[in-house]
Amino acid sequence: MARRASMSPAKLSKIENGRVLPTVQDVDLILTALGVSEEAKAVFLEAARGAATEATAWRELRRMGHWKHQQSIKAIEARTTVLRLFQGQLVPGLLQSAEYVAAVFALHPELPEEAKARTVAARLERQAVLYDPDRAFHFVICEHVLRWLICPATVMATQLDRLVSLSRLPNVTIGVLPLGRPMPDFPMTCFSAHDDRLVIVETFHSEITTRDPKDVRLYLSTFAGFDAAALHGSEMRTLIEGIRDEFLR
Repeated sequence: MARRASMSPAKLSKIENGRVLPTVQDVDLILTALGVSEEAKAVFLEAARGAATEATAWRELRRMGHWKHQQSIKAIEARTTVLRLFQGQLVPGLLQSAEYVAAVFALHPELPEEAKARTVAARLERQAVLYDPDRAFHFVICEHVLRWLICPATVMATQLDRLVSLSRLPNVTIGVLPLGRPMPDFPMTCFSAHDDRLVIVETFHSEITTRDPKDVRLYLSTFAGFDAAALHGSEMRTLIEGIRDEFLR
């Protein structure tokens, strides 16, 4: 049961025995694993949605194990038909090269070697979903993300090559917001919208999840505004390849 719900048996036991209050995300994963009908699930989720917005501190996720969190996100992505993701901080996890992932989890506070290896492997496992033709992925990335040196220039060049390659998948759309172009808003934070039911927002101290329909509509509208200002297709690839060549020089 815990495996199907993408959580540890210990966590499930604590929820069952009332020692831990489940998040809305936990309730959704458990009900899905149980095969509860959509009608019954809606009732349970409404009861769990007393506070529509939840925040989980990164220190808590670190304590539980970042690889376990990657498994939870993988379960959410597996049930998402259309993923929209805006990034003003890092290359999106689903698009990261193995070397870039390792560099991300080597940043302060650095994970122990075993935990880092398991987390990197879990993030790379998530990327298999990109090749599912029944799902669509739409990414919008700020240009400064492509220049942000969290790793050696050669690793960044390889990472940018990977973006160009993945942008050619028929179900993957990548847009880049170029510097010097008028913008509809400023990138307060990064977020991912899973269909029209769930938005996950990342801040410096926590990950915030909201299922409130008004919040979801706001993020979808924000994404559409950024996407309209982004470069796509050959223009996007030309920009990325130019930045890659700068790193190679």
